[in-house]
Amino acid sequence: MNYLAIKHLHMTCAALSGAFFLLRGLWMLRDSPALRQRWVRIAPHVIDTALLASAITLAVWSSQYPLAQNWLTAKVVALIAYIGLGTIALKRGKTKGVRAAAFVAALLVFGYIVKVALTRQVL
Repeated sequence: MNYLAIKHLHMTCAALSGAFFLLRGLWMLRDSPALRQRWVRIAPHVIDTALLASAITLAVWSSQYPLAQNWLTAKVVALIAYIGLGTIALKRGKTKGVRAAAFVAALLVFGYIVKVALTRQVL
């Protein structure tokens, strides 16, 4: 695979990851039994693994690494926040209010990650 193909794979996985998180969050808010389906529990791991693998490949091939590039550092820090908020939103939140607030916050962080990826600007 060439760089452009990996970049497109990465962007596709990012879009799928965000869209699927949005869907699962809406299902959580509606107490949908769809959240308990086997494929719904497995698909995010497959998508996010491909997303992470493509991100690492892009970083190595382009020689752009977090801590060396401010925008990549911001993406990694925001990704950690997104993962934490996502787990609160979909699993660990004690009340629906906490889960809903974490869901909205995670969506905002996801938007920030996309903005940084597109502009390569931290703010």
